[in-house]
Amino acid sequence: MNAQYSRMTEEALREEIKELRVAAQKAEAKGMINEYAVHERKILMAEAYLLDPADYEAGAVYSMKDDPAETFEINYMNGVFAWGYRNSGKKLEAVPISVLGNKLSQGEG
Repeated sequence: MNAQYSRMTEEALREEIKELRVAAQKAEAKGMINEYAVHERKILMAEAYLLDPADYEAGAVYSMKDDPAETFEINYMNGVFAWGYRNSGKKLEAVPISVLGNKLSQGEG
């Protein structure tokens, strides 16, 4: 599907995720690592649009889903992207909210 995720309904997003998972499994089975990674990133982006950005707050620290030992402190939100710092680093980066896990500490919010 070529529609923008921001314009898709929840049902269309869920269908897109399902299709992307199938495509990722096929790529993985064929050993196409790069293609697999692209599908995985698209899944994360589509999943972000199923979440409510209002549930995430500036100043709060969250674990990362793929590595709970890693943390991400949100500086500010911009749509479905959280801008902030990984592991208390100094480099500002953006991550889709779908990669954030449990809230570890309260924000200013």
